Amino acid sequence: SNNVEGLIVTAMTSNASVENCNLIGRGQIETAFSQADVTYWAYTATGILKDTQPITSLRGIASLYPEVIHAIVTKASGIKTIEDLKGKRIGIGAPGSGAAAGATIILKAHGLTSDAVKVENIDYNEITQRMIDGQIDGGLICTGVGTASVIDVATKRDIVLVPISEEKIKELVAEYPYYSSTIIPAGAYKGVDEPVLSVATPALWICDAKLSPTVVYKMTKALWEQRAILEKVHSQGKNITLETALDGIGIPLHPGAELYYKEVGLIK
Repeated sequence: SNNVEGLIVTAMTSNASVENCNLIGRGQIETAFSQADVTYWAYTATGILKDTQPITSLRGIASLYPEVIHAIVTKASGIKTIEDLKGKRIGIGAPGSGAAAGATIILKAHGLTSDAVKVENIDYNEITQRMIDGQIDGGLICTGVGTASVIDVATKRDIVLVPISEEKIKELVAEYPYYSSTIIPAGAYKGVDEPVLSVATPALWICDAKLSPTVVYKMTKALWEQRAILEKVHSQGKNITLETALDGIGIPLHPGAELYYKEVGLIK
């Protein structure tokens, strides 16, 4: 808000992407962050939100950074492939969350139902803590590379990041427009000595369609002209780039954001 004259921003905490989309839909907030998959489901009333009304007031401002599927397991579990998760105790995210839905998609793509895997519906912090305590074998965590909770478990337990095969990645990307192929680089975490193939869904900055185009234009302009600040204040700041600002946005852009991207040549 320091870079947009007259704009007053009030930060609110919420229960992640699903609630953020619902809050915008109910007119209780004007702008939020949300995973691209959940945003798409909310806008189209599909996926885990197929029994809800579509939130057609959602608009995109920017694709920020990739949230990567980390199939993280303890080395002691002996798990080497996603298929090896069969019969294992795996955390997948809180009940009804976008995290749990994304994890279920990954399992299903590998022929694994919730019956085949001993699924634990717990949040990411609890997943990593239970791994540290030896209570579960691993988890499917969708987060930015280098996130603190994964670093924590990697420093306290010997871990393995299980790759998704190129074949499965092609299938996932073809079926789900919000997924893209990605690589978790070697050295990202202790014990990860080789690059790991996976898929990612972007974290999006979204807003209410009713927001003024002038305000959204100024917000978008401020984001990209002050991008260097993000590297200092956010763990994923270095991954937030103008070149990927439109990646994986499965909902319409807000006209104010669209105007900015046309000005800088990102939209012709």
